[in-house]
Amino acid sequence: MKKVLIEGEDYYLSDRGFRVFTEKYLLDRGYCCMSGCKHCPYGFNKLVDQIRKKVKPRTMTFQEEILQGIPSQLPPSALYDATINHAPKRKEILTDEEKTLALRNALRYFEPQHHATLIPEFKEELEKYGRIYMYRFRPKYRMYARDINEYPGKSLQAKAIQMMIQNNLDYAVAQHPHELITYGGNGAVFSNWAQYLLTMKYLAEMTDEQTLVMYSGHPMGLFPSHKNAPRVVVTNGMMIPNYSKPDDWEKFNALGVTQYGQMTAGSYMYIGPQGIVHGTTITVLNGFRKIGKEPKGNLFVTSGLGGMSGAQPKAGTIAGCITVCAEVNPKITKIRHNQGWIHEVIEDLDQLVNRVRKAQERKEVVSIAYLGNVVDVWEKFDQENLHIDLGSDQTSLHNPWAGGYYPVGISFEESNKMMADQPELFKEKVQETLRRHAAAINKHTAKGTYFFDYGNAFLLEASRAGADVMNPTPTLGREFKYPSYVQDIMGPMCFDYGFGPFRWVCASNNPEDLQKTDDIACAVLEEMIKTSPEEIQQQMKDNIQWIRGAQENKLVVGSQARILYADAEGRMKIAKAFNDAINDGKIGPVVLGRDHHDVSGTDSPYRETSNIYDGSRFTADMAIHNVIGDSFRGATWVSIHNGGGVGWGEVINGGFGMLLDGTNEAEQRLKSMLFWDVNNGISRRSWARNEGAVFAIKRAMEAEPLLKVTLPNIVDDNLLK
Repeated sequence: MKKVLIEGEDYYLSDRGFRVFTEKYLLDRGYCCMSGCKHCPYGFNKLVDQIRKKVKPRTMTFQEEILQGIPSQLPPSALYDATINHAPKRKEILTDEEKTLALRNALRYFEPQHHATLIPEFKEELEKYGRIYMYRFRPKYRMYARDINEYPGKSLQAKAIQMMIQNNLDYAVAQHPHELITYGGNGAVFSNWAQYLLTMKYLAEMTDEQTLVMYSGHPMGLFPSHKNAPRVVVTNGMMIPNYSKPDDWEKFNALGVTQYGQMTAGSYMYIGPQGIVHGTTITVLNGFRKIGKEPKGNLFVTSGLGGMSGAQPKAGTIAGCITVCAEVNPKITKIRHNQGWIHEVIEDLDQLVNRVRKAQERKEVVSIAYLGNVVDVWEKFDQENLHIDLGSDQTSLHNPWAGGYYPVGISFEESNKMMADQPELFKEKVQETLRRHAAAINKHTAKGTYFFDYGNAFLLEASRAGADVMNPTPTLGREFKYPSYVQDIMGPMCFDYGFGPFRWVCASNNPEDLQKTDDIACAVLEEMIKTSPEEIQQQMKDNIQWIRGAQENKLVVGSQARILYADAEGRMKIAKAFNDAINDGKIGPVVLGRDHHDVSGTDSPYRETSNIYDGSRFTADMAIHNVIGDSFRGATWVSIHNGGGVGWGEVINGGFGMLLDGTNEAEQRLKSMLFWDVNNGISRRSWARNEGAVFAIKRAMEAEPLLKVTLPNIVDDNLLK
């Protein structure tokens, strides 16, 4: 018969409520269980201590740490590293009951014996930062994209995804690496470090007969599938529509049940600011073409150096103009200066005016960061009658109340404190600043400045703040005074013809492989331009110029990656050439992808689809069709997100990743998927009666007899009068 244990004689309870056996009980039991009991009378603990003194603990290898996942024993608490660029404290939004729920949600990743230790720690994080990041579980190994062969695993495709995840969290790449945020202030790869550890473990364990399902940062698990299915399916922030307002993100993200994946942050496809450099270069070049000016000696004024916006001064330099980019964050300004993405940093407005005048006189190509608020720049340049040729803004106005945009006249530190402690006052100050910002821009445009919204929701948030940005004679799609850059530049010149941000990453992470892929892509484009129609000759020339100068411009930050605006034909031919080179042993495996900001991947009425005027720009069918089509045509992983660029509830966007390994199967996949990935969007733009898209889809149908797209009939406007 089992003995009934008596408290105080056979055991007692520890401070944490655990049962501790007494020496008497252990002696009565008559044997050593070798479990390391605290009061062991058989000498087991002494023996272990002796062994520990003689044998030094072995350090786990990188591969072993990945395979470990969430450690069974708690690692030491992590110190807060003040040298890292951290996310601001998030808004206090949870009730006491919801805070308890957030703790309960976080603790479900850990064995019950650790809960008593972790509860006060996680509670402190929630109070101090507004989120539970689980800093204790941040890996100690260096975070960067390694050679694909260094990752543990049974699936080469899954190893590629591990590599891409680590690149998104590389300190040189990520905006707030310790908070797992890649760019945009809140563009997260994961919500906490437990999710990262568990995801990497799953990827290291899975085979090509399984698919990992990612639920807004949470690894739901591995499910049986097949080798032609995606290895990973990602969703981020897919809310019921009525629960997709900014405060909903604050609440449900704090609860740990959803996240804002931005675009390529939560889909593991960010390649550092290079991705936006190319798009911004094309935008600036075509902006100057639109106003009939050469970039040299002319002025481009904008703001934002954090995350993707840091690409602006580099793009201005490549385009050949004078760039003034304002930034309020001293840390990120220093980082961009050290990276060589800006030439000079100026903190005094009078000094800035003199420097710009000198650059205009000498027709210099120079990028200048103004450490301060951009509103002061616009107002000062107006007072000094300093002409701005092109103007824009790329602050993170999709996230205006949580660090995406800062009020004028208040220091960076004071603003962060107000944001956390007085959110309503902070909102009021931001909206006051937006009204001043717009008023200053209006003064410049009256003098001839060409201003465009750079897809960051500037005009949208300015209008909500009551700023003077509305078109006095609005038409459908032209409600604002100023165009989106997609409306006037990127849409009609690139997206309608199928040109968008195609990218690749050399999985060897060998710079020599990147040089070889640059040469391969350039050769493909140079051959294609010989027979390209006149309508896309300029796009082809811009791409060849870009790829020829890619190495010289030193664009790589993080993984050995490259971006190139290509159409479906270009993407397929370049990808096939890469696959052939892999098969021939000339280069290692290559990961293909694109920005979500592309021809087909994103439905965003104030950005990617803003040049669609048939009334459908507020629908999201295209992005959903796109990700579904990619998933059964050969993508290695697919993703679909709510939010990205212009904010939660304002956009649906998706993307993909595809590993090329030199096989015939990879060639079949690239041809099937890349053709669909582009032409899906062209067909939608064609149906909206966009002239360039009608031309492009007809050309695609001539090239592929199996493609049959419904074309629009054009009505005579006189019949409608």
